[in-house]
Amino acid sequence: MWADASMIACQRDRFVIPADVHYLNCAYMAPLSHDVIAAMDEGARAKASPWRYKPADFFTVSEHFRERAASLAGVPQDCVAIVPSASYGLAVAAANLPLGRGQEVVTLAGQFPSNVYVWQDLAARCGGRMRIVERPSQDCWTAAVLDAIGADTGIVAVPHCHWADGRVVDLVAVGTKARKLGAALVLDLTQSLGAMPLDFTAVDPDFAVAACYKWLMGPYGTGMLYVAPRHLAGRPIEHNWINRAGSEDFARLVDYREDFQPGARRFDMGEKANPPLLMGASAGLDFLLEFGVKAIAETLAAQTEAIAARAAMLGMEAAPLGVRAPHFLSLGFGGDVPAGLTERLAAREIYVSLRGQSLRVTPHLYNNEADADALIAALG
Repeated sequence: MWADASMIACQRDRFVIPADVHYLNCAYMAPLSHDVIAAMDEGARAKASPWRYKPADFFTVSEHFRERAASLAGVPQDCVAIVPSASYGLAVAAANLPLGRGQEVVTLAGQFPSNVYVWQDLAARCGGRMRIVERPSQDCWTAAVLDAIGADTGIVAVPHCHWADGRVVDLVAVGTKARKLGAALVLDLTQSLGAMPLDFTAVDPDFAVAACYKWLMGPYGTGMLYVAPRHLAGRPIEHNWINRAGSEDFARLVDYREDFQPGARRFDMGEKANPPLLMGASAGLDFLLEFGVKAIAETLAAQTEAIAARAAMLGMEAAPLGVRAPHFLSLGFGGDVPAGLTERLAAREIYVSLRGQSLRVTPHLYNNEADADALIAALG
């Protein structure tokens, strides 16, 4: 069965998705819900009347987003910075972590570029080197990552699950070994936060970033950066007026100060007080908080398992749950991918992604059994 009483009911009516569109591609980009669109419209209208936009509003909108992001991640509000992208947050991490000559940065083979380029640059500048972890079997990445962490490791920069195949990294085990050997841990959670539970206390990353436009159900150009308490006195990568202490007093902005707003706010992006984006992003987080990440993960796991079982009858292979993330399904063909596959599926209003030699299927709460039926019928 696609759904049972223990699963979250389909939320399709809260999204602008026609009945004949089968969008199984949240890992590419989440659709915006009616609530997110309404919140963005409200934010735009606030900016349309700037005489009604008070100085305090530059802070209240961003603090509301920060509070919602912290609640979703289960971390202190003061440990959350507002960033425009994963690459921005990773640049903050790279600017605040030491890498000695000859030390290594551990990453996954085929890792998403934003969590690679920044470390290639840091290693080149510091005389370090990259350690690219290969996954030699059909298992998850954990054993290979743990084997790669050693005395020469300076930074471990990994996701919770691989963006292409959905196979997981046991971040508790990786964090434990990294701390034991004195290595920093930096996480790109763009493909997992909001859809897969993570215990930040147990993992204890130095930095962790997630863009909002995928599994956090928000608009493009927004993201959250977790900064561990030990790095809250670090160096921001830009120096904007609103991050300095006392910036609430617009009459004294040219009384230049060296101190910052408390906590991770010193790392916030410039022009963060953007009502359409932040109000929309907050509405996306509210949607997730309504159900809770654990319940969402269980529902998405049931969806992907049901699709995997039906795909197996067509001869398509998928990793089991636990090896793969609950919200990710990578279907292998056991041979060459049929030519023009995604284009042919899109012609039938079925939207998925091709990554390597596998079909990436990533549903969410707006999907129903009709979407699965259409996909399986088309593949058959």
